[in-house]
Amino acid sequence: MIDSESGWKVRPLSPALGAEVIGPKVTRLKDDEVKELKKLLLEHLVIFMPDQFLSPEAHVELGKRFGPLEGHPNLSSDAELPQEIFELKASKGGIADEWHTDLTFRSSPAIMSIMHIVECPEFGGDTLWSSTYAAYEQLSSPMKDLCEGLTALHDAHPHNQPDQMAIHPVVRFHPETQRRALYVNQHFTRRIVELSAEESEAILKYLLGWISQPKFSVRYRWRPGTVCIWDNRCTQHMVLNDFSGERIIQRVTVTGDKVFGVDGKKYKPALNSDRLSAQSRHDRQLFMHLKNEQPSS
Repeated sequence: MIDSESGWKVRPLSPALGAEVIGPKVTRLKDDEVKELKKLLLEHLVIFMPDQFLSPEAHVELGKRFGPLEGHPNLSSDAELPQEIFELKASKGGIADEWHTDLTFRSSPAIMSIMHIVECPEFGGDTLWSSTYAAYEQLSSPMKDLCEGLTALHDAHPHNQPDQMAIHPVVRFHPETQRRALYVNQHFTRRIVELSAEESEAILKYLLGWISQPKFSVRYRWRPGTVCIWDNRCTQHMVLNDFSGERIIQRVTVTGDKVFGVDGKKYKPALNSDRLSAQSRHDRQLFMHLKNEQPSS
């Protein structure tokens, strides 16, 4: 255990990321304590605070201490809950059992999320997070150079909204820490823009497998009442769909920011030259997205 500036006990959970913070009562945080939590989040990327048991209203107020909140663009909210909260129940599906960074199909994906575990099974349903800082930093220099010149197409196909698309750098520059992070994920990333479809498939498969390695990750076992905060700009997460019983989580999301890459060599999009040929779905998506993004004359 490590003592924080506020006198809390901080227990790091893995070398790559994650810490449990014992002591704060998140419904009674002073301004300097909010700053301390933000500092711990930048250091550990995901923090867990057990035994909080937030009401939905207190959950929203906590989220607002970190920035403006936004609803989920594709998941409906419960009319009995504040509009800033969306709730996921295992009995109704929605288990995110693929590695992902939240909402990367948007032009400004969420900065961070704050989740409250309302109910969970006695065991099973753990969540894993991966440090995309560590994944980038342990790439070879030639692979870093390649990735820094690339962008990728993301879409909301898992939400049955494939027309919701955005293009982001493959390597993201974190605006607060100035560190670089890989920014592709299994759930939403469809194609690397500057590579052919075949090259994109090979490189994406490699990067996604690389990010998901245990050495870059932390696994957390839930207890009801736990509050979790994660930085969406430098992490991915997934739920282990290995449980039976009710699993209810409530979440608020801090409004997103623009994604910036690394300045350097840029390449042109790689598309099949014959538009009438049988292209892959992702090639067609990329072509239409680029066409729609062009300014009208």
